[in-house]
Amino acid sequence: MSQQIFSGQYHSAFKGRGMTFSEVRDYQYGDDIRNIDWNVTARFNHPYIKVFEEERELTVMLLIDVSGSNEFGSGQQLKRMLAAELAAVLAFSAIQNNDKVGVIFFSNQIEKFIPPKKGTSHILRIIREVISFKSSQKNTDLSTGLRFLTSAIKKRTTAFLISDFISEEFTPSLKIAARKHDLIALRITDKRENDLPAIGLVKFKDAENNKEYWVDTSHIPSRNFYAKWIRQKSRELDETFLKTGIDHAMIYTDQDYVKPLMKLFKKREARR
Repeated sequence: MSQQIFSGQYHSAFKGRGMTFSEVRDYQYGDDIRNIDWNVTARFNHPYIKVFEEERELTVMLLIDVSGSNEFGSGQQLKRMLAAELAAVLAFSAIQNNDKVGVIFFSNQIEKFIPPKKGTSHILRIIREVISFKSSQKNTDLSTGLRFLTSAIKKRTTAFLISDFISEEFTPSLKIAARKHDLIALRITDKRENDLPAIGLVKFKDAENNKEYWVDTSHIPSRNFYAKWIRQKSRELDETFLKTGIDHAMIYTDQDYVKPLMKLFKKREARR
């Protein structure tokens, strides 16, 4: 799926570091005269033009939230499983375009860091880690992962932040990381996080601090309050992405992730 759907779009959506000389060829009508190779033209008494290709090599970092809130899913797929699949698809797409790929697993601390490299064995290691990794901590601190990215990766990189973004304040760290790197946010959510079903008295457990709460989901004001609060938080997050210039996509556990990813890629391609 990665090769068939994403590789070409990925190539178009993410820029390399510039243009590099490839070859010379005969001048054709409509070519930019600024690219004429005058030395070769004088030697053969016929106009030749320089051909440039995009220098494709990028460094791609995957920042993966492995905190306890990702162990939720109201259908057949947990948020953690979707995050792993997204990371695998992005890693394969990057490696097929000769990019270096690295991973930062984080909760409220840095759980594991795999420095960016190329190669089939490296990408297979990343995929194994993404699928099987178990966090030692349950709490989330997005700032921890973002600060590590900023300090550990010195050169500008394309970084995918894969998270449900359920965290304490992280906007300052997000702004700093976005100034240094090309940061893309992939927000994973579940439909049951947006509204409470009216099913009576339900015990909820916080996956990150293990606290338990009883909630009467049949109480209409409580459901309305929760829905309003969720919408407000979502708007605030979207505004943060907009102000910091971060491209982002919302991806639901019960929906195909192909469409939102392709929409994101095409949006980036259109700006080029």
